[in-house]
Amino acid sequence: LMQGLADGYFVLPYTVGDYLAGQLGKPLPSTSDAPFQDALKSVQDQTKQFLAIGGTRSPDDFHRELGKIVWDKIGMERNAAGLEQAITDIRSLRDDYYKDLRVLGNGDTLNDSLEKAFRVADFFELAELMARDALHREESCGGHFRAEHQTADGEAKRDDENFSYVGAWEWNGPDTPQTLHKEELTFENVHLATRSYA
Repeated sequence: LMQGLADGYFVLPYTVGDYLAGQLGKPLPSTSDAPFQDALKSVQDQTKQFLAIGGTRSPDDFHRELGKIVWDKIGMERNAAGLEQAITDIRSLRDDYYKDLRVLGNGDTLNDSLEKAFRVADFFELAELMARDALHREESCGGHFRAEHQTADGEAKRDDENFSYVGAWEWNGPDTPQTLHKEELTFENVHLATRSYA
């Protein structure tokens, strides 16, 4: 369930496939347009970079280490110190990734190792954003428990006054802070209330 919530690998194939099915028989967009050419060059450059590193560690090895950081520091129970440490650890591991990654094969054919290298690179960005978002959210809510924000009985303590919004983070490029966009929630028919399981 958490994988589906975080990385979309369960949702995206169905969504894209459904969209593409409706495009059958329609003319294809031109591959000579600037956005297509820019995207193609970006992927080709990244492919060359991954293949040229020639390090000692596989994408799977980095993926496991990143997963441990996420599990230990950004999981269901987290705290500010752990989240800050996670951001530091993720950045350090990402630096190692671009210095010590080893991708087998080449970029001319289907290459599982290269595909994983791209995916894990995305996971570094996602993991850091998850930590930043959790650090920003000064409350406990739902399944996301901040140890600093709990009642005397150990229950999650929300902050509805400051966090009743839907948020989306805008990616601004590598090594650039993301921008948080908010849409405030208005409750007309159902009002916020604190749940009690006692």
